[in-house]
Amino acid sequence: MDQEKLELADIVNLDFNTVIWIAAPIMFLLVLLEYIFGSKKFPNLYSGKDFLASLSIGLGNLVLNGFMKLGMFAVFLFFYNLAPIKIPHTWWSYVLCLIVLDFCRYWAHRIAHEQRFWWSTHVVHHSSEHYNLSVSFRLSWTQNLKLIFFLPVILMGFHPLVFFIVHQIEVLYQFWIHTELIRKLPAPIEYIFTTPSHHRVHHSVNERYIDKNYGSTFIIWDRMFGTFQEEDEPARYGITKPVKSYNPVVLVFHEWIEVFKDLLRARSIKEVYQILFGSPVEKHKEDLAKEASKQEA
Repeated sequence: MDQEKLELADIVNLDFNTVIWIAAPIMFLLVLLEYIFGSKKFPNLYSGKDFLASLSIGLGNLVLNGFMKLGMFAVFLFFYNLAPIKIPHTWWSYVLCLIVLDFCRYWAHRIAHEQRFWWSTHVVHHSSEHYNLSVSFRLSWTQNLKLIFFLPVILMGFHPLVFFIVHQIEVLYQFWIHTELIRKLPAPIEYIFTTPSHHRVHHSVNERYIDKNYGSTFIIWDRMFGTFQEEDEPARYGITKPVKSYNPVVLVFHEWIEVFKDLLRARSIKEVYQILFGSPVEKHKEDLAKEASKQEA
């Protein structure tokens, strides 16, 4: 199959969601254990409404991905069949794919924080002012737009089965790093891999922590490209322009709505470009400053 043109029918019957569904009961059990044993030490660890919002967003994402699965397979198969070289489907192709995909995920994640259009596909993940395992469920219903960043992996000739399995492993890795209970790990692990300590920094709105530690599985990309920040002060969680709602639809689409409103007020191509691809942090700081000025007046 690797040496021939791959057809959609060849992989439609493969269950790429198996890993997620096997892991789901374990994830829910760990959330329960974290709540039971962690709430004593961290009183603000969980909020009922916030947890339900995270759970609703996560379930919505699973349902949406179920409907979109066939289309995503078709896209990746199209580009796989364009690849001039096919990487053999062997054990080491999974290791190589993990490294390459993680590199692409670093840049996709970084761009999603630096450009407002892409931030709209990601902001819901940062919207909680709590930090616990259930926050990992907050994956945007529009995040599949970012598949464009992963097409180079397929064009390199990785088998779609390898890609989808490795991608699921990457997503599952994100689960355990969303916790306050695990503090610092041994130095070699902290140096190479993304840990809860690194990711707490990433979810923080502390000035020195904003837009740091984008790594998915490996933190080495942040060390290489100047976006690494050690956890050296208590983190405050959320986004620079908070959303006072637990409605999952509002949490997922509020930034898209704000972008659309700003585009309607745009008066030039330059302004449109700035709205879509300017820094969301700077835009939200400006908005908050304007609101504060109005209140003072």
